[in-house]
Amino acid sequence: MAPQTESHHHRSTTKIPQKPFKSRHATKSYIKELTKGKVERVPGSRKTPHQQVMSKIDRRHQAKQIRQIKHKEIVKSTSVFAGHEGAPRLIAVLPLCEDCDAAAAIQKLHQSVIPDSDLPVDGPLKVRVERFGQSVLYMPVKRDLVAAMDACRVADFVIFLLSPDHEVGEEGEQLIRAIESQGVSNVLTMVQNLNTIQPPKKQPQIVSSLKSYINHFFPDQDKVHSVDSDRECANVIRSLCTTTPKGVVWREDRSWILVEDVHWSQGQNESSARAGVILTGVVRGKGLKADRLLQVGDWGHFQIEKITDASLPTSRKHKADEMTMDPEQGTKILQVPDEDQDDLDELAPYDEAMTDFDNLPASEAPSERKGVLLDDHHYFSDEDQGIPPPPKKLPKGTSNYQSAWFLGDDMSDVDSSDSDQEEPSDSNIDVSMAAPLLPQDEPLSTAHQGEATETTPSEYPQSEAFLNPSPADEAQELSAYRSSRKTSAKEDLEFPDEIELHPNVLARERLSRYRGLRSLKTSTWDTTEDKPHQPQDYDRLLPIPDYKSARKTAVREALVGGVPAGKRVSIHLRNIPLSLQNSHKPLSAFSLLRHEHKRTVINTTITLPSSASEPLPSKSQLVVQIGSRRFLTNLLFSQSGSTPNDVHKYLRFLHPGQTAVASFIAPVTWGSIPVLFFLPSSSPSSSSTTPQPQTHLHLTATGTTLPPSPSRTIAKRLILTGHPYKIHKKLVTVRYMFFNKEDVEWFKALRLWTKRGRQGFVRESLGTHGYFKAVFDGKVGPMDAVGVSLYKRVWPRGAKGWGGGMVEGGEEREENEKKNVDVGEGEVVMGDAVV
Repeated sequence: MAPQTESHHHRSTTKIPQKPFKSRHATKSYIKELTKGKVERVPGSRKTPHQQVMSKIDRRHQAKQIRQIKHKEIVKSTSVFAGHEGAPRLIAVLPLCEDCDAAAAIQKLHQSVIPDSDLPVDGPLKVRVERFGQSVLYMPVKRDLVAAMDACRVADFVIFLLSPDHEVGEEGEQLIRAIESQGVSNVLTMVQNLNTIQPPKKQPQIVSSLKSYINHFFPDQDKVHSVDSDRECANVIRSLCTTTPKGVVWREDRSWILVEDVHWSQGQNESSARAGVILTGVVRGKGLKADRLLQVGDWGHFQIEKITDASLPTSRKHKADEMTMDPEQGTKILQVPDEDQDDLDELAPYDEAMTDFDNLPASEAPSERKGVLLDDHHYFSDEDQGIPPPPKKLPKGTSNYQSAWFLGDDMSDVDSSDSDQEEPSDSNIDVSMAAPLLPQDEPLSTAHQGEATETTPSEYPQSEAFLNPSPADEAQELSAYRSSRKTSAKEDLEFPDEIELHPNVLARERLSRYRGLRSLKTSTWDTTEDKPHQPQDYDRLLPIPDYKSARKTAVREALVGGVPAGKRVSIHLRNIPLSLQNSHKPLSAFSLLRHEHKRTVINTTITLPSSASEPLPSKSQLVVQIGSRRFLTNLLFSQSGSTPNDVHKYLRFLHPGQTAVASFIAPVTWGSIPVLFFLPSSSPSSSSTTPQPQTHLHLTATGTTLPPSPSRTIAKRLILTGHPYKIHKKLVTVRYMFFNKEDVEWFKALRLWTKRGRQGFVRESLGTHGYFKAVFDGKVGPMDAVGVSLYKRVWPRGAKGWGGGMVEGGEEREENEKKNVDVGEGEVVMGDAVV
C-alpha cells in the first residue's frame, strides 16, 4: 500500500493570541523599572531629622514665621516710600528719539491721575499722588550720555520714550547700551504720538515692532504703553506707585542720596581756597555713617563734618516758625564722626623698609653682567661658578684631591724638558664632567673642536672661513629682506610682537630691561630686577591678600548703624575746593565703604564688541566708570586667565570681539561692579589737564571688576627674528637678528625657536656683524624664520578723577608715569606691533 502524502496547508489567519496578563498591582520588576533607582517617598514622612520630631502645629508655626519674615522684607524695602513724609519714587523719563518730548510725557502722566492740571516741567518735579498715597519725583532727562547715566543709576523707575515714525538711531542705542551696562532698576516703555499714525489699523503693528526692538535689550518688557491713551497712562502711574523697585545691587550695598539742594558756607578764612558745603537729600540704601567718606558726583570724595536733621515741616505753623529761626540754631545733629573716621590718604604711610629698593641703581653696568637674565639667573656673569675649569696636564693615577695642588701646567714632579718634547696623550688629560651643562654648552660631539673642517670629516662643520660682507651689500640685502617680512607679517599676523632693530643700535643696551623665560606661565619671575624701574610709591599701594574676606567685612560693616534710610538729612562737608562752585550741581552723592578711597591696581575685564570698526590700542586714554565714580586713565591690556606664576602677556591691541584684562591704578571698589569704558570724542584743551564734563563720550567697551592685585605681573613680549643664511642639516647660520658680536654673546643663553616649531640654541658667533651658528632639534627650511622671545614688565598707569578736577597727588603720578617709557629709537613696527 503506497504511503499517503500530506497536503500542504497555510497557517490559520484567524488564530487569536492570548490576552496579556493583567493584574490589579504591578509586579516588583515593573515598579523597579519605573522608579529607576529612585526611592519612593512614604506619605507622612519628613525630609530632615528636625522635621521628624516636629508636630503638625510646629510645622504650621514655622511656615507662618517664614511668611512673616518675607513680609517684613517687603515692608522694609518699601518703607522708605511710606507715609506722607516718605521719600518720593524717582522716575527718570528718557526720550530715545529726536521727536520725543519728556516734558510732554510727564504732563500726560500727571493729567491721567489729576485731570485739568498743568505742571511747569523745567527740571525735577515732585508730585503727590493721593490716589495711591505716594510721592513721585519726575526727572526729565536730556539726550546726553553723561546726564542720562547719572539720572538712571539713581532712579527707581526708568521710562523710555519711543517714536512711532522715527528710528532710535545710533545715539539712542548708545544710551540704551550704556544704561543697561551700568545697571538699571525697573524699566517701562512708552510710545509717544501714536495717534498720528494713519490708518489706525497700523498702530498695533507699530507697537508690536517697538516691543520686539525693546525686548532685544530688556526681555522682561511685556508691553509698550501709549502716552496718548489716558487709560494706559493711569496704568503706568499705578505700576509706578505700587511696584517695589528691584534696585541695583552695587547701589543698594551703599548709602546714597539724591541731592536736592547745595549750599556753600564760607570758611573762617575768606582768602582760603576751600570752604564747606551742605548737601540736602533723603537717605537711601543702607544707613548713612559720618565716619565714611562721601563721593559727591564727579567732584571727588570728601570728609563729613556732621549730619543734621532736615525733615520737612508737617504744618504751616511750624513752617512759619522755622523761617524765623536761625539756620545755625535748632537743627538736630544726628551723627558726628569719631576717631574711626576715614582719612583722605590714598597711599599707605612711607615705610623705612622701602628705602632698600629706592637706593638701587637704575641698571647695572654692562661690564658687571655678561649675559641676559633667563628666568632668575644671569648666565655668564659668575666667572668661577658653574663653569668647568680648563683641562690640566696631570700624571696618571692622580686623584681629585691631588689635582688641586697642581697650578696650571707647572708640575714640579715632571721634568720640564720631557714635557716640552712629548705630546700629552688623551689619557693624561683629566677633564671634569661633574659641572652641569650651561646653555652655551653644545650637546654635539666635541672630539674635533680644535681641528679644521677642511682636514677632518664632520657632520657639522666646526669652523669655516667666514668673510664679513661689504656694508653696501649688507644694507641692500637687509632692506630687501625686511620689506618681504613686513608684507608677510601684515597678511597673517603670525608675529604680532616682532620688532626690527636698526643696525647701529646695540641690542644689549636698548633691550637691557628685557629678560628671557623658558615658559611664560610657569617660569619664576624675579621681581627684584623690576624694583629700580617701578613707579614711585608703587609699594605704598593697598595690598589685599584675601580679597573675598576683606570684601565681606566691608559690606557687612555697612549693614549696622548710621542714619536710617528714609530720613531727610543735611550733610555738612568740609574742605571743598572753591573752584567747584562754578561747576554743575551734582545729582547724587554716594557713601564709600571702608578703604574705598585707597589706591591699588584695579583689574577689570574688558570686552570690545564685534561691531567695533577698528581695534583698541593699549595705553589709549579712556574714561572709565566704576559704579558712581569716573576716572581718566591709560589702560594696559593683558591676557585673561589664571597662571601659576601670576604672569600675563601684555596685549598691544584689543581686537573686536576679544576679551582681555584692563589694569590701572585707582581707588578700590568692593564687589563685582559693572565697568564702562568711554572714548572721548574731543581731546582736552592744552590749558587743562582734565577734560571737562561737556566732553562728548562714546561707549567703547564694557566689563566687570576683578579682585585687585598689585602683584599681578604684565609682561611685554618682544620678538627678534633672523634669517637662516646657510643651512647644513640641523646647523644653521643666522643673520639679521643681531648686528655685532657682543650682542650675540649677550643673548647667547636664550632659547631659539622657528616659525614651524623647531627649538635650538646659539652655538657660536661668526665675524663681527652679528652672524652666528645655531643648532636645532630638526631640519630648518630656507623659508623658515628664527626668533627669540624677550620679556619686560610694564606697570599700570595712574588714574585721575574725571569731570571734577584731578585727584590729590595726580600731578606727582603723571611725573611718575613719564618714567615708564616703552618706545625707543631704533625700532621698526611690524604688522600691528607698536613697540
